[in-house]
Amino acid sequence: MLAIDAAAYRSPWRRHHPAAKALLAGGLLGCALVLPPWPGAVVTALVALAVALCWARVPARTLLRAARTPLGFALTGSLTFLVTVGADGIGWADGGPRRAGEVVARCGAAVLCQLLFAGTTPLADTLPRLVRLGVPATLVEVAALIYRMLFVVLDTTRRIRDAQAGRLGARSLQATWRSLGGLGSAVFVRSFDRARRLEIGLAGRGYTGALTVAVEPIPLRTPFLLAAPLPAALAVTATLALERLL
Repeated sequence: MLAIDAAAYRSPWRRHHPAAKALLAGGLLGCALVLPPWPGAVVTALVALAVALCWARVPARTLLRAARTPLGFALTGSLTFLVTVGADGIGWADGGPRRAGEVVARCGAAVLCQLLFAGTTPLADTLPRLVRLGVPATLVEVAALIYRMLFVVLDTTRRIRDAQAGRLGARSLQATWRSLGGLGSAVFVRSFDRARRLEIGLAGRGYTGALTVAVEPIPLRTPFLLAAPLPAALAVTATLALERLL
């Protein structure tokens, strides 16, 4: 199990309805997208971080590990704003650092808002309820199967890497590349075989196009529902106040 999923199952917000948590995180996400990058995105990121660490009590290490990959993509992509390509060649773009900073600020705030929801709400609580909102059941089932297969792929990858390391598969650069090629092909073949066996198993159990699962009832608590919009309101208020001061 991924660390962010384990944190969601252990979260003190585990017993709150996913709709209320979606309202809270979605409100902050809207602030990250609508408010100006400075100071709006920065304020939204700070509010989301404070809510995640202090109110939802998501472990800081788990939050950092989950955020580093998407933030790395955002930082890498923002570097393209620093240069311009023209008839005279490659040069520094006018206003490039400002645009790069805006992209990183918005992406950082949006990532923290999404991780706030992911770190407090297991996917098993969310997917079955999407059908009630009008999402096609087939799409929800495909997402659930991909989610379950993901852990199988990760476990297979870990086992193969351990076996390669035990056989000195990384003793040189050439051996490392050879091991990576073997790892990719083995994971693909085993994942394809596991998916085929899963399809055969579902057909043998009379699969008719719908996977019926038991959905644990979670009450929609009024105090938490009323408090859910407060972080977004705080972000908007703080942004407007800072704009007046600056």
